[in-house]
Amino acid sequence: MTKIHNLGFPRIGAKRELKFALESYWQGQSSRDELKTLGQQLRQRHWQLQAGLDSVPVGDFAYYDQVLDMSFTLGNLPERVRDFHGDALDNYFRVARGRSADSANDADDCCAGVAAGEMTKWFDTNYHYIVPEFSAATEFKLDASRLLEQLGEAKAQGVTTKPVLIGPVTYLWLGKAKDDSDKLALLPKLLPVYAELLDTLAAEGVEWVQIDEPILVTELDAVWQNAFVTAYRQLADCPVKLLLATYFGQLAENRSLTANLPVAGLHVDAINGSDDVEPLIDQLPAGKVLSLGVINGRNIWKTDLNAVLDWLEPLAQQLGERLWLAPSCSLLHVPVDLDSEQKLDAEIKSWLAFAKQKLEELRQLSTALNQGRAAVKAELDANRAAIEARRLSARVNNPAIKAALAGITPQMAQRKSPYAQRAVKQVALLKLPKFPTTTIGSFPQTAEIRLARSQFKSGKLDEAGYKAAMRAEIARCVREQEALGLDVLVHGEAERNDMVEYFGEQLDGYAFSQSGWVQSYGSRCVKPPILFGDISRPRPMTIEWIGYAQSLTGKPMKGMLTGPVTILNWSFVRDDQPRSVTCKQLALAIREEVLDLESVGIGVIQIDEAALREGLPLRRSQWQAYLDWAVESFRITTGGVTDETQIHTHMCYSEFNDIIAAIADMDADAITIETSRSDMELLDAFEHFNYPNEIGPGVYDIHSPNIPSAQHIVALMSKAAECIPTERLWVNPDCGLKTRQWDEVIPALAQMVAAAKTLRATLG
Repeated sequence: MTKIHNLGFPRIGAKRELKFALESYWQGQSSRDELKTLGQQLRQRHWQLQAGLDSVPVGDFAYYDQVLDMSFTLGNLPERVRDFHGDALDNYFRVARGRSADSANDADDCCAGVAAGEMTKWFDTNYHYIVPEFSAATEFKLDASRLLEQLGEAKAQGVTTKPVLIGPVTYLWLGKAKDDSDKLALLPKLLPVYAELLDTLAAEGVEWVQIDEPILVTELDAVWQNAFVTAYRQLADCPVKLLLATYFGQLAENRSLTANLPVAGLHVDAINGSDDVEPLIDQLPAGKVLSLGVINGRNIWKTDLNAVLDWLEPLAQQLGERLWLAPSCSLLHVPVDLDSEQKLDAEIKSWLAFAKQKLEELRQLSTALNQGRAAVKAELDANRAAIEARRLSARVNNPAIKAALAGITPQMAQRKSPYAQRAVKQVALLKLPKFPTTTIGSFPQTAEIRLARSQFKSGKLDEAGYKAAMRAEIARCVREQEALGLDVLVHGEAERNDMVEYFGEQLDGYAFSQSGWVQSYGSRCVKPPILFGDISRPRPMTIEWIGYAQSLTGKPMKGMLTGPVTILNWSFVRDDQPRSVTCKQLALAIREEVLDLESVGIGVIQIDEAALREGLPLRRSQWQAYLDWAVESFRITTGGVTDETQIHTHMCYSEFNDIIAAIADMDADAITIETSRSDMELLDAFEHFNYPNEIGPGVYDIHSPNIPSAQHIVALMSKAAECIPTERLWVNPDCGLKTRQWDEVIPALAQMVAAAKTLRATLG
């Protein structure tokens, strides 16, 4: 009998219950007990939704991040929070965001602000994790309380459990040694703690433990490959069965290594690593379970169940009870439930499957394999009809867009002059001081903004009233920036719900869910638009709002756009054509908007490519092909403007040092990029690479409520000035200010402006 299981479930709740509970707690509006009760209720609800699986994950729920959870389970706390006393959950939030509940900002020094942990992207997803911190002196000490608590809850609910852990080798790989020591040298200290944890779980009656080692789908050198052999030989005698899980790609040259590790079972991603399956079956030792991820855990399209069964049925005959089925990865990356959707039209909805529906697809596959296709004939027939309807739909394919794509020329991706010539013209036109100050684009999305948007969508506020409300917010934003003394202003994006959804709503080829939320980090959730067809721009998207903002000030006003690569990577993207083709369609649409902004006198245009890095394939050997079309797509958006128009771009929260040459190839006049949480680590790239254009290393960490000091910003920028000529440096936050409050933003930006004045006096 083929068994079915799940690697992880979305933790935020179908209605973002966890988000709102977290923010209420952090703002001091609810208690710790209320937050923990909500967490328990969500876990119970999610286990109920997974009923019918042969085993259900436990430990996949996190209040902020699963990697941070693992750090606390292993007793690996940054030194700066070890002396804090009180509830462990508050210490957890200090690492995640710099502090816990705002109600604690009094004389109780246990709740004072600290530097938040560095945050970066989880492999090639839009999920962010808190980076573990190491040094040569790092020690580990087990704290299994979180897992044991959740395990007890699951047992009480009658759930057949499978605890989920991040594996020891991946855990070390994900972290950073703050003293440049060898992370792998910590493995001998770490493995006994993992062994103790597995013994503890066995004592609770656990049979199987899922141990995630996704770095096995990356290109590992011999040292890291040997670390896997060392680790799993030492854990082989533990009294539980280990299901070693890999996902997000193919094992390739790591296939033989992985197949022969001394574990009871192996999970592989059969969506992105289908080529691994047949060779793995030949290499697997007798008796070892093979779990195949046959349902896409990263996208929302229905699975072609009949095609999957055609492929699986021979494997089921060959493997028998050794064959398990699951989604390709944790369902963390998709929304919870399609059934509650009312906004999507019936046709597009019939093509989709969210987390709950993906598990139902899994059950149907299992039934078909174990009882024969006749047992689910009606479901398979309906699935076949939906797959075929999507393939043939006229809404998906637009011949005019395909013709426009064929008309792209190399000249469309070239600026008229090199940067050095453009810079002279831009300096003369903009007349900016040294160390010019700006922000990334968004300002706080206040309760008033959200209320006006909600009332407009529900019909309680007419269009004129909505526009008046947005204009008032834009005017406020301009006034505040002028009062602060910022040099290049933004309109604040009051009218925008999300930096991708806002544009997708105005492009043909997109659809939008009502509750299709997924977690990006902590309480931050995004609702990726659904890119289902060929893309075109029917009309201008930003001219009205940005033109109004420019009319209010004599200072330069940045036009704010999201770039084609980011729109692509932060959408649920059609899977019936190469991503490169879809990206160039988006590039043509954004190019039209750029030219329209220039035509109405906007001289500074920022085209954000925050997600450029996360789209990189996990294997370095495949990077160049991606970067070629990604950079070309960005350059298509900018290639039509005059030399005088200054093009900016922005990137955030990823490792950029290894693609700095590709970033330079984008040929933006100025780039703003996150450096605050990583302590200006980006500057290491400039030891070996002479970045040719202007750069704003983000010096204000907007993901923490902590307010930076001017002295701290001066110190960071002084470090930057050692590597980059001062005439090419900007001063800016590391990301947009949408998630912050005005009472945090104003003093933080005041410190930033004061720092810029000091820099002009001392380094100018």
